[in-house]
Amino acid sequence: VRILLLGLDNAGKTTLLKQLASEDISHITPTQGFNIKSVQSQGFKLNVWDIGGQRKIRPYWRNYFENTDILIYVIDSADRKRFEETGQELAELLDEEKLSGVPVLIFANKQDLLTAAPASEIAEGLNLHTIRDRVWQIQSCSALSGEGVQVRLWRRLAVPAGHL
Repeated sequence: VRILLLGLDNAGKTTLLKQLASEDISHITPTQGFNIKSVQSQGFKLNVWDIGGQRKIRPYWRNYFENTDILIYVIDSADRKRFEETGQELAELLDEEKLSGVPVLIFANKQDLLTAAPASEIAEGLNLHTIRDRVWQIQSCSALSGEGVQVRLWRRLAVPAGHL
């Protein structure tokens, strides 16, 4: 299963990936290009492409769209000032022809912070209920603690699309 992991810079993508791979998360630096990890979980292999989210890197995201089975989009739930920007980026991804019909899992990350917006508020703000052309789900999580980062969610997303 090929998973594309995207989101704005500092959303927690690499922490999420390292948490899944049971790796040390104490020293994480911004991703300048991309990380690729193969993670074995619950009987299947995930090939996760973690692409940097800095504004100057985002135009290169499209180079990784081909053959994506699941799109995971990570949002920093505590960074309310960037909700509009992250919403625009997500909307552009959902309009991409090469990602047409690809299931999307949105992680409302950093729920361990007191200032974090709940997933329901983010879903409403991003108008996720209007997505009709694919399976989607939003999930509260804390990549730091690992809470809410269950692979079985991904499997549920992939099965309806016939990818597993």
